[in-house]
Amino acid sequence: MVSAVDVTVALLPLLTIAVLMVGFYWPATRTMPVAWVVAIGAGVVGWGMNATWIAAATINGFITAANILYIVFGAILLLYTLKQTGAFDAINAGFASISEDRRVQVVLLVFLMGSFIESAAGFGTPAAIVGPLLVGLGFPPLAAVVVALTGNLMAITFGAVGTPLIIGMIDIFESVETITTDVVGSGTYPDIATWVADIALWAASYHVIVGVVLPFIGVAMMTRFFGEKRSIRPALEVLPLTLFAWASFSVPYFLTAYFLGPEFPGLLGSMIGLLVTVSALKAGFFHPDEEWDFESQEAWPDHWVGEIQPGESTSDDVAVAADGGTVQSSVPTGGMALWKAWTPYALVALLLVITRVVDPVQSFVTMDVFTLAWSDLAVLPFVQETILGTGLTNDFALLYLPGAVFVAVHLVTIPLHGMNGTEIKAAWAETIEKVAPAVVALLFAVATVQIMLQSGSATGTDSMLIVLSEGMAGVAGGAYPFFAAFVGAFGAFLAGSNTVSDILFGTFQYGVADQIGTSHTLMLGAQAVGGAIGNLIAVHNVVAALAVVGLVGEEGRVIRLELIPLLYYGTATGLLTLLFSYVLFPGVF
Repeated sequence: MVSAVDVTVALLPLLTIAVLMVGFYWPATRTMPVAWVVAIGAGVVGWGMNATWIAAATINGFITAANILYIVFGAILLLYTLKQTGAFDAINAGFASISEDRRVQVVLLVFLMGSFIESAAGFGTPAAIVGPLLVGLGFPPLAAVVVALTGNLMAITFGAVGTPLIIGMIDIFESVETITTDVVGSGTYPDIATWVADIALWAASYHVIVGVVLPFIGVAMMTRFFGEKRSIRPALEVLPLTLFAWASFSVPYFLTAYFLGPEFPGLLGSMIGLLVTVSALKAGFFHPDEEWDFESQEAWPDHWVGEIQPGESTSDDVAVAADGGTVQSSVPTGGMALWKAWTPYALVALLLVITRVVDPVQSFVTMDVFTLAWSDLAVLPFVQETILGTGLTNDFALLYLPGAVFVAVHLVTIPLHGMNGTEIKAAWAETIEKVAPAVVALLFAVATVQIMLQSGSATGTDSMLIVLSEGMAGVAGGAYPFFAAFVGAFGAFLAGSNTVSDILFGTFQYGVADQIGTSHTLMLGAQAVGGAIGNLIAVHNVVAALAVVGLVGEEGRVIRLELIPLLYYGTATGLLTLLFSYVLFPGVF
């Protein structure tokens, strides 16, 4: 049993974040450095970490943050490239041709298109792409971030072509001899990979049941908090559409999990769902009787809009130059064909899938020559193979990270859309300006998490995170399955990654199942779902989403709103886990 003192000390960095950001509306740029200092204090006082381990953990966090910033930079660069060329005007017109109703646009762009992007790339890319698209359509930037973060939960568990389950569970469990022995010795599974495929199926089952209202929640969050009447009643008017979109997504999603395993449920579910739903809308089905829109921008609170104006375009007759002046745009408003406007994003999706599914291509982009590993620095004087000799290591996959795809597509778009030099400079200048505020927040957010993670490795004891989880398990006892998804969410909240959450808490969830005599598979299915819902409030995910719409500094407001779908999803998953574990499927391994 962990001590109350250890739990209290371990909680201090998290309480700091919660109090400053959610309670006092501090921006992440101020909160995260403070949380980092508090984490150092907790590591030194509570865990006896020395300066070497603190520095190594911080460096490790900075490298991980650099990976994330690379993705954010690429996403923003492509966004401003399309703004300069007039592609956004064409894209907006294309969605308006299906429906100008904001509720319908949320279902199509957030739930279905966002799920496809998440399934192909992960790394928080849906909000980086969908958020700006919504703003371009005329959504308030704050509303765009809130709904963009909410809509793709069902896909996150299987994000980046199954990475959370393949890397976060298969690779980890295969390295734990006791788990491998238990799984194979059960006589049910020949190997870990087959067992994790079963975990994926149970995770999909939780998602399909709990997620039946997910498209509706996205719409309801918009109408309740950003509508003129602040009511969910307008959302109820499109309930048939949200249920149809859920079914169109969920059937292929579940069948893919059943027959093909963890790599492709989100990809196939979203692709088929988008095709079926758009076809139904074009055939005249599921359109609401009256179109719903936001009230005029003059009535919006100031904090809804930041540096990017809704519907803002630099592709009108006059474009913004890099030096702040103006030039004539080479693409007049409304002059671009829809296929040409969408081609860059289609290329992003295609390249992300190819680099993760086609083995020769994946092998090429992950070659050592294209990966900047810490160990490569060992040729320099005084630099060791691992970070400060601690055993920690990290790398920067220059071509494999989605940021490379965004930059590559930006380069292709230059000749494709006929950009001139002034427009290119303007896109780069605006990108640098928008990314800069996110740098400090991301660097210190990930460094804080790394100190908490490595506190155990530094001292040969359980880390702060494990102590917190063991404390929860000790208090909950046999009711713990209800909290399994929340523990997964806790890991993703800290690390901003379902994969990292599975790595952190997968073996812990397995151990708790052993201790209380419940199903390991069902518990880990709940963990996989929890890792998805924690992304709603993961600090650097929120910062990244706000950065691409010019609203860095509003993290506290976003997190407070995202607690609503998180509590629903976590509670519903917890109740299902209890029901499955003790009543319906108690014999599952």
